[in-house]
Amino acid sequence: MSRIRFSRKQLTLPYALFLLFFVVFPLLLIVYYAFTDNNGKLTLNNFVSFFSDNTKLSVLLISALIGFGNTALCLLFGYPVAMILSNKQYNNSKVIVMLFAMPMWINFVLRIAATRDLLYWIGINGGEYPYLATMIGMVYNYLPFTILPLYTTMLKMDKSLIEASYDLGANKRQTFVKTIIPMTMPGVISAATMVFMPTMSSFVISDVMGENKIQLIGNTIQLNFDQGQWHSGSLIALIMLIIIGVTMLLTKNVQGQEDIRGSLW
Repeated sequence: MSRIRFSRKQLTLPYALFLLFFVVFPLLLIVYYAFTDNNGKLTLNNFVSFFSDNTKLSVLLISALIGFGNTALCLLFGYPVAMILSNKQYNNSKVIVMLFAMPMWINFVLRIAATRDLLYWIGINGGEYPYLATMIGMVYNYLPFTILPLYTTMLKMDKSLIEASYDLGANKRQTFVKTIIPMTMPGVISAATMVFMPTMSSFVISDVMGENKIQLIGNTIQLNFDQGQWHSGSLIALIMLIIIGVTMLLTKNVQGQEDIRGSLW
């Protein structure tokens, strides 16, 4: 009985079809609608309309500020936690890491709703404090995406370099700033990228936690599509894709420079 063998090209065909229909085709639609009007004619009026609308520009600015703020808070809380968990003195660190990752296995909407109800219980009403409630929801949901890459990077650190820093007379602060932080920069960059980009495009968290009193760029895209404004919504989505692409290029360049510095060190 002869065996059925598949070539690599045949095995990659389902994946290629998936990319074509669910990635490439939607992206082409976004580009098409962004550069056309209701009559299907090429135009740049969609860009002019967006950049001349102060409301939409303010939404983009608020989204960027919340993205930077959430990224900074997640790094502020996540870095020391990852450092503690990566310490070999904690034999059950993997179990604790799993506890941080477990919320990601729960339905996203259920997590948000539970966080909102918990804030209600302690007196933080999203209707009265929409930005505070939204930021708490953002940090809660994206903190595991900060801890995991940092934890993985810290496990791979060359501990002999830290010991050498102490042997050369550096104190704890100098060792942390000049040795530990440079070695963990790949994890910091990965964590920042994984938090900043989805925060900017998020709309469920701001809707639920802020009780529809905060409009981020993701909410604007959803609203445009719901109202049948495909050209305006596609343009904003295209701008978001450009921002994401630029962010990935910048983080890749920074990470490459850090790798070069690390190799020289």
